[in-house]
Amino acid sequence: MDLKSLRFFVEVAETRSVGKAALRLHMAQPPLSVQIRKLESRLGITLFRRESDGMHLTEAGRALYARAREALALAEDGFAAARAVAAGQRGHLTIGYMFALGYAVLPRLVPKLRDSLPGVELQFVEMSALTYGPLLWDFKVTVGLCMPPLVREGVETVPLGRQPMLLAMPARSRLARQRQVAIEKLDGEALIGLPVTNQAEGASIVTSLLARHSVKARTVHRVETVHSALALVLAGEGYAIVPACAAVGSPPGLVFRPLEGGEAGLPVAACWRRDVENPLVRRFVAVAREALL
Repeated sequence: MDLKSLRFFVEVAETRSVGKAALRLHMAQPPLSVQIRKLESRLGITLFRRESDGMHLTEAGRALYARAREALALAEDGFAAARAVAAGQRGHLTIGYMFALGYAVLPRLVPKLRDSLPGVELQFVEMSALTYGPLLWDFKVTVGLCMPPLVREGVETVPLGRQPMLLAMPARSRLARQRQVAIEKLDGEALIGLPVTNQAEGASIVTSLLARHSVKARTVHRVETVHSALALVLAGEGYAIVPACAAVGSPPGLVFRPLEGGEAGLPVAACWRRDVENPLVRRFVAVAREALL
């Protein structure tokens, strides 16, 4: 049974007249009469009693009428939902974000998303440098706030800004008294290394920064997240060169200082698979760019 047959039936039931129903449906009366007879024949039941004062529903017709109206309403709701999703007004968006960006970015981003996408269901997923690639590639995250961007064929990226690099150290450190730390002062020092993603270790931003200044530091630990690096710095295991967002919400006892000559920052980008057909992604990117830049 198709929706057109149900719509014809409902119009006749509500007007109690094939002629009036035909006018409302913008069609001729004979074809509508044929459609009603075909519907009764297909079901093997009589839906209307044809009397002098009009068409009256039988008991079977009344049973069908109630459910036919529900079916038509559900179908119309489905059509409206599909149009809204296609227009980026409704739907579901799973947003991944690097854990280090949480305190610095989400308080600004989430309220703007709620205002701009009021009919959209938002879900947020934490990502680390080791998990953000698989999460995006396996469709567990629709779009991610990645730092650095995911470099992979089939992945779309839109730059959103850069995070300056800071030197994290215990407040008691000898370098903590300086307002800015020369990179050369890290020569021979112990460093907590962040994970290297998308590239060989020699191409990482920290390694490149040290190499440009001919600084040889010792990587004593390599961790998965910035917060793990900060915990080891606080424990006195060494220094860490981290993005500036790590300072937001960091534990007491740590200080962060800019690096002289450390002009390069860690890029932040919105990343998603190119084959993701979700119009909400572009709307998310527009809001994220406004919130982050």
